[in-house]
Amino acid sequence: MSYATQQNMIDRFGLQELTGLTDLSNTGTLDVNVLGQALADANNEIDGYLSGVFTLPLITVPPRLIKLACDIARYELYGVHCSDQVRQRYTDAIAYLKLVVTGVASLGLDPLNNAADGTSAVSMNPNRPVFAQCQLRDYNKPPYHL
Repeated sequence: MSYATQQNMIDRFGLQELTGLTDLSNTGTLDVNVLGQALADANNEIDGYLSGVFTLPLITVPPRLIKLACDIARYELYGVHCSDQVRQRYTDAIAYLKLVVTGVASLGLDPLNNAADGTSAVSMNPNRPVFAQCQLRDYNKPPYHL
């Protein structure tokens, strides 16, 4: 399953930009193979982060994840010649994935990757701590006396 599609990329960045990034043979057309490879690279990068938290492949793809995949794939297409904006969007996407992994941010999925629509049961992942170390740093301090 792909997190983002060719059409998602066109909708977000436009056919002209994507043609310019993928048309390595100067045919004036979008090279779907080049775009497909960038999308696959984005999927692999995202899976690297999510695999420790969710059961993959995801059953549903949250809209936020589509945006992140598009930003990562666009960065892959630009390579070393990307603008500061493209680089920042990539950096922001990776930062958000890191927040998801630590439990600070959510994709709206439970660890078994069911949509969080209020109908799913509570589940626990024994390989993932409930509290992060930074949340427990004050736990062993003596209580304050008034």
